[in-house]
Amino acid sequence: MHRSPVGKDLWYMTQLLPVQSSARSGICNGYLDWIERPLKLLFLCKRRPMGRDLVTRPYGRFFYLPLYLSRLGHDVTILLLDYRNGEPLDQQAHGMRWLSVPFRVHRPFMYPARINALVGEERPDWLIGLSDTWFGILARRYGRRHGIRSCIDAYDNFESYIPWLKPLHWLWRSALRKADLVSAAGPGLLELMTTGRGGGPAVVVPMAADPTGFEPMDRQACRREMDLPADGRLIGYCGSIHPSRGIEVLFEAVERLRSSEPDVELVVSGRISKGMQVPSSVRTLGYIEDERMPVLLNCMDTLAVINRSSAFGHYSYPVKLYEAMCCGIPVVVTHTAATQWILAASPELLVPPDDPVALCEALARSLRVAAPVDYGAMPDWAAAAG
Repeated sequence: MHRSPVGKDLWYMTQLLPVQSSARSGICNGYLDWIERPLKLLFLCKRRPMGRDLVTRPYGRFFYLPLYLSRLGHDVTILLLDYRNGEPLDQQAHGMRWLSVPFRVHRPFMYPARINALVGEERPDWLIGLSDTWFGILARRYGRRHGIRSCIDAYDNFESYIPWLKPLHWLWRSALRKADLVSAAGPGLLELMTTGRGGGPAVVVPMAADPTGFEPMDRQACRREMDLPADGRLIGYCGSIHPSRGIEVLFEAVERLRSSEPDVELVVSGRISKGMQVPSSVRTLGYIEDERMPVLLNCMDTLAVINRSSAFGHYSYPVKLYEAMCCGIPVVVTHTAATQWILAASPELLVPPDDPVALCEALARSLRVAAPVDYGAMPDWAAAAG
């Protein structure tokens, strides 16, 4: 059947790897009937996933997937829940309608009521839940109530966030089993999400660097801009400075390396968790503005992407890894199921978790690699939307 330009490869549906063969047949046979025309898509999402305000600082899969789908001709509305209890919002921006509903303790059902009203008004073709468990649950609930198809998307193992909250997990699992489509940032996470689903349609939509300047740049010019030393070799770490990520292993590995290669310095950016002890030899930059992150990455001789072997780590597809690879920066990465998939063509870049000796040796090798590194074709949000 011929596909119109508007429906071409909608959200990777004909390009991505399904978890199982039944997912492939579901995509091919279950969606060709509706990708022939522009769709009305209603996205449900929290306003500040990962702590960043989507209204003032749009980013990631929460913004670029809806954006590029709208550029294909689809009618996109994004309904946000504001946990910080700000003022309500209803505006047009980036070719999409944005609504923000405050969460108020004395009126906890304002957001579900707004979903119900908006679905009744707009009659979308799809309800798509992003950013955490509640939005997937709500997408399925109101999709079923109104006879509208529902999609649930995840970029992390949300169940690992609050492992003891079993009733929420049961609701999440029920929504995943019954949703019309499930999408995830990688095949391991998708397999986890589709357990017990019975072969319903499911697709991988990889993480990607945002189209905001992640490309190779002149290292010395970047170091001058970031006020970092021109000489010496810099190992970078960008992200949460928290024990749950195994950052202490990186500290120990770099100290080992500095004993024989004293010109090496570890530079970390990100918020330091309360009580976290950072060695005095580590250069801490604090929080770096979004627009400066490509410059910071291009300062580095190598980037360490560190995690633990855990229910979170094995299903985490680090966007900083994608960003560094787009910049051509050599990387050293904790070996988890997720990073093994991302680096399937470069397994030598993986190191065992919680092993400072192996990490030290890998960092030493990586510092001898000339940048920029050609990692081949990288995922991008425009391709994900078609």
